[in-house]
Amino acid sequence: MATLTDRLDHLLGKKAAESLAEQFDIHTVEDLLRHYPMRYATQGQPLTEKAPLDGAHITIIGEVQKADLVRMKNGGWMLKAAVDTGEQRVDITFFNGQKVKHVVAVGKRAMFSGTVKYWRDRWSLSHPDYLILPQSGDATKVKTVSGGGALREMARTAKDSGSGVDMSVFEREFTPIYPASSKVQTWDILRCVRQLLDQLDPVPDPLPAEIRNEHGLVGLDEALRVVHFPDAMADVERAHDRLRFDEALALQLALAQRRYDTSLRNAPRCAPRADGIAAAFDERLPFELTAGQRAVAAEVAADIARPHPMSRLLQGEVGSGKTIVALRAMLQVVDAGLQCALLAPTEVLAAQHYRSLRTMLGPLAMAGELGSAETATKVVLLTGSMSTSAKKSALLDVVTGEAGIVIGTHALIQDNVEFFDLGMVVVDEQHRFGVEQRDALRSKAKAGTSPHLLVMTATPIPRTIAMMTLGDLETSTLRELPRGRSPIKTNVVAAREKPTWVDRAWERIAEEVAAGRQAYVVCSRIGDDDGSAKGEVPNTTSVLEMFDKLRTGPLAHVRVGLLHGRLPGDDKDATMQAFSAGEIDVLVCTTVVEVGVDVPNATVMVIVDADRFGISQLHQLRGRIGRGGNAGLCILISETSPAGGAYARLQAVAGTNDGFELSKLDLEQRREGDVLGVAQAGAQSTLRLLKLLDHGEVVEAAQRFAREIVSADPALTEHPGLATMVGSALDRDRVEFLGKT
Repeated sequence: MATLTDRLDHLLGKKAAESLAEQFDIHTVEDLLRHYPMRYATQGQPLTEKAPLDGAHITIIGEVQKADLVRMKNGGWMLKAAVDTGEQRVDITFFNGQKVKHVVAVGKRAMFSGTVKYWRDRWSLSHPDYLILPQSGDATKVKTVSGGGALREMARTAKDSGSGVDMSVFEREFTPIYPASSKVQTWDILRCVRQLLDQLDPVPDPLPAEIRNEHGLVGLDEALRVVHFPDAMADVERAHDRLRFDEALALQLALAQRRYDTSLRNAPRCAPRADGIAAAFDERLPFELTAGQRAVAAEVAADIARPHPMSRLLQGEVGSGKTIVALRAMLQVVDAGLQCALLAPTEVLAAQHYRSLRTMLGPLAMAGELGSAETATKVVLLTGSMSTSAKKSALLDVVTGEAGIVIGTHALIQDNVEFFDLGMVVVDEQHRFGVEQRDALRSKAKAGTSPHLLVMTATPIPRTIAMMTLGDLETSTLRELPRGRSPIKTNVVAAREKPTWVDRAWERIAEEVAAGRQAYVVCSRIGDDDGSAKGEVPNTTSVLEMFDKLRTGPLAHVRVGLLHGRLPGDDKDATMQAFSAGEIDVLVCTTVVEVGVDVPNATVMVIVDADRFGISQLHQLRGRIGRGGNAGLCILISETSPAGGAYARLQAVAGTNDGFELSKLDLEQRREGDVLGVAQAGAQSTLRLLKLLDHGEVVEAAQRFAREIVSADPALTEHPGLATMVGSALDRDRVEFLGKT
């Protein structure tokens, strides 16, 4: 008999176990049983979608409707067959026609597995592996099964009276079809699963009976058996409901434990002061905060006044005023005699933050300088491209505590950066940083304490996604835009069909410049060598090409500047300052301006090859315009066909300025693993059945139960089954990843 933790080599043999481990990272009985079928074939139904991808390895089951021998030019014979799967007719070709004509015959029911090839609008299988299946009523232990290719061994085994293959699985109403590869195909997995289930002991259930009853869930033993060999689709749904809840619960338990651990850590208490720099800053603000900014600021202020580390996500639309909220919080920490670190993903954004914070603070950011305010602190910038002398000066201010606010890029994480007393970490555009990078900066606080953490993003996260990926963080959302922000209109231009519209885009820029305003032109790559390691010729316009084209052509009469990531740091900063000062009319750039760049006079943005950008990225980019009193215009230029999906995606972006709606659309088009951020952890997605955008109620129910259990039993010592669930239904790398966030 077998248990979930048993190794496969003891049960399936060394060869099969090694193949499963190599192809799918499957090592134990539970690993294999949680490799769920991706679909089920009924009698005569296809085992794949109607229009599989070209080059995909698929399997079909059906009846041979036609099998004709055709003479080839080399003198050999080709068998051209057609198989009816019940929903469609699939063409199949065998080049050894004489050998298979008596086996792959009209009326035979068979399984075919091979690589999809398209010719015009039709797809076919060329020389696939095959297995002739028993007809209805045949004996379940067959001795005359025929097979070819990789299925020949199964057929040969079936003929062996001592170890005949149980072919009754193909007589079932529902045949499981698994995620497979050319080396380990679906029937290999099916055979292994059947063998394990025949030996499996009853599986103990980690979920308390009252929870199963409350949510109408079947037991784990039943779910793991039925999901592989159901008698009806209703059985599949019941199994999926249970296994889906397990996936949500495993992650929520890990997050709940993370929340509990954070609540036990010590952090500096930073109570608000009525006579400090924060109060002085509020007095000099030239505008009134929105109701949303005041509400979120109050939440953050209360968090950092407590003796336990704040862990809060601040999300909001582009231009919603997140930076002001973060700055007020940092000043509250400075009032407590501590330092703050603001981590930005690019040097352009770090320098922008440095200038904007110093401008907003005025004399309050001039500690040690002539004319500084009595409560002033020092704001310093630290980036990798700074000169040695500038770096030394900044590092000295950081280690002595002279700098109350330290702004930088990855340079802040280096070992040679030491803080005098770090009290708070602010991470801007948190999705642009790896877990280890954020963790390294937080570790720079004094021993025995953890700094408060505020992570910001202008890429809105739907509620269920936040619950599953950031469940250990409190979430604040800014939806309201400050007064003075102008609406942005977005148009999509099909460059091939409407080339004159592209010309009109450059005319619109010239008109705006003539009216005293500025514009961006954004390209997807820098030069011709981008992505061309294989010698391929890029089919997009580089920023260097566009810069030369515009300054010598349609925009020759205006001042055109160039900005991209390969420029030296000083050049990038000088260019951005010149654009901010109005000394450059049109900035031709890459996505270095995607986040944080604030030039209120910029009203037009043209994005070239817009189909090469993601939905959220396009929304971020166009947020750079319309930041002043004039309306913004964003023009998305694409060479793709208006009838294609890429063009439809651009039209969706043009149809709304609501980042939350666009984030849902973005997530619907991405892999679940991307949603979870497991790519940063180097692991595949652990969610096999749970779809975060579709199963919000499951996530909420799992979160409630997880928090209730962990609050009473933090280490899950009284619930060993649940503790095991965290490490089994959830990938170990993912648990480690969560522990670092």
